[in-house]
Amino acid sequence: MSPPDAKARRQRFRELHRDGIFVMPNPWDVGSARLLASMGFQALATTSSGHAASLGRVDQSVTRDELLAHVEELATAVDLPLNVDAERCFAEHPDGIAETVELIARAGAAGCSIEDYDPERRRIDPLDVAVDRVAAAADAARASGVVLTARAENHLYGIGDLDDTIRRLRAYRDAGAEVLYAPGIAKADEIRRLVESVEAPVNVLALRHGPSVAELAAIGVRRVSTGGALARAAYGAMVAAARELQTGGTSTYLDTAITGQDLDAALS
Repeated sequence: MSPPDAKARRQRFRELHRDGIFVMPNPWDVGSARLLASMGFQALATTSSGHAASLGRVDQSVTRDELLAHVEELATAVDLPLNVDAERCFAEHPDGIAETVELIARAGAAGCSIEDYDPERRRIDPLDVAVDRVAAAADAARASGVVLTARAENHLYGIGDLDDTIRRLRAYRDAGAEVLYAPGIAKADEIRRLVESVEAPVNVLALRHGPSVAELAAIGVRRVSTGGALARAAYGAMVAAARELQTGGTSTYLDTAITGQDLDAALS
């Protein structure tokens, strides 16, 4: 069920894309969402891989009902606009895609994404198929008031054809997507070319060897997200701490742990 201020959150989210740049980190559960909200971020986004890991599963294994419950839980827990990683929108046909977008909106989201990788066939969708899918999602997003992000997944799956990525994103824009996203691009000159070519707000995935937020702002990027990286960083810190305790018997990992007082303050 949408929070009472869902319409205002959607408007606020749309306005964030009009000028400047903002960072939209990806929590994986209610606790991480509330911690990030307490830090002053202007919007949050779900992460399919982080959410799946929190359920003890691998990416692309969460059901639509599980995602919808997750979205409603996060939208209720924080008062920030929430963007939803909806993968392929859990449908093969336009009616099913539209239904998923509508349900995500009802769960309280301010935005959602649709991607063009098909995990069952292990391939990127043909362009005409992908455009039809984006158009179905865009029509539903427009009717529901949510911001639709269309994703070109080439660079996550070893296809470094920037020309094809740009061609796809322009087609997705023309099909109705408001924000465009090609996760995996790390070179500043390629990001700049993409931004200049698509003529629409662009989201960039923050990467270890990618440009800083300030550098992305200078390029003209509107939004920066983290995908599953924060979840992996948290799990990595836990593994390192447990390994120290297991092998050395010491607890120096507590030096970088959040204090109980600060955690309580963020969650209360």
